[in-house]
Amino acid sequence: MLPMAELGIIEGYFGKPWSWEERGFVMRFLAPKGFSFFTYAPKDDAFLRERWREQHPDAEFEQLAGFAQACRAAGVRFGVGLSPYEAYLGFDNATRAALSNKLGQLDALQIDDLALLFDDMRGDLPDLAERQIEMAHYAAERTRASRIILCPTYYSDDPVLDRVFGRRPKRYLESLGAALDPAIQVFWTGEEVCAREQSVSHLRGVADQLRRKPFLWDNYPVNDGARMANHLHLRAFTGRPASIASTIAAHAVNPALQPVLGCIPALTLAECYAAGSDYCYGAAFRRAATEVVGETLAAMLLEDLLLLENAGRRDLGDRRLELRQRYAVVDHPAAREVVSWLDGVPVAGDAVKTG
Repeated sequence: MLPMAELGIIEGYFGKPWSWEERGFVMRFLAPKGFSFFTYAPKDDAFLRERWREQHPDAEFEQLAGFAQACRAAGVRFGVGLSPYEAYLGFDNATRAALSNKLGQLDALQIDDLALLFDDMRGDLPDLAERQIEMAHYAAERTRASRIILCPTYYSDDPVLDRVFGRRPKRYLESLGAALDPAIQVFWTGEEVCAREQSVSHLRGVADQLRRKPFLWDNYPVNDGARMANHLHLRAFTGRPASIASTIAAHAVNPALQPVLGCIPALTLAECYAAGSDYCYGAAFRRAATEVVGETLAAMLLEDLLLLENAGRRDLGDRRLELRQRYAVVDHPAAREVVSWLDGVPVAGDAVKTG
């Protein structure tokens, strides 16, 4: 029997973050399905990114603390993703003190996982790995989190990262893997930023470079950004054979902007690992959709899948209004997510129920 990967959610998307109610729904719904960790790291939270030196406002911090407590009650590991924006360019005493202070604030949440994120930052420095390792080791000595996961600036082989953040240093991954504390894990998205498949061969090669199994950050079904937001990513997971479980430390899903609809592909990933070679993605979609949204709405989504996922909102033409009318009469949060997506508006904090 193949090993089961440790599954979890990492909120690593751009755009309007989920509401706290939506987070709670996703966490509690997926926990009994095998999703055992939840990492809070939406790109829109400035207090974890550009303004990372500052404390969250009291009201937001209380909500974050409440969600952390809800995760613990559900038996789910709770983590926070901190992006100390380009602090490695000048890791002086003031920056060290700011990082230490921030880690103390996060410790107050009793976090299980600290994700130290160096993505979306300049990387064309010959000693980039050494700089990031210094920060990671400094953080490891000061956090109470029992697990630390580092996201490299170059977290994929995809050349788009070199175009955007500068050419990666030679043997960057090898340098990172050789000197980074073996207890610290490392995120990896695959051969592409949004990888179409994950192979045992590729992941084993990355493990050799990093001297540890990669912690898979899966950019499906995320649909942020101007291009991907045009599509609803609903289909079942494919290209993730159960055999990769032995080559990775864990499997984190970066979810869609639509929290309820995004639970459909999430459920199929758990089934993919559990079923192994017996996995059938079409049947898995139908089962997952029925469990998340009910039989009637699941049948509608299956019927419209080519339009919602393949064609995308901008190419629907006259069908857009027809679809809007079709879903607007359905009293379910997932149907309201479809309508909001068709309207091109951010997902609001709808009251999430699956009944």
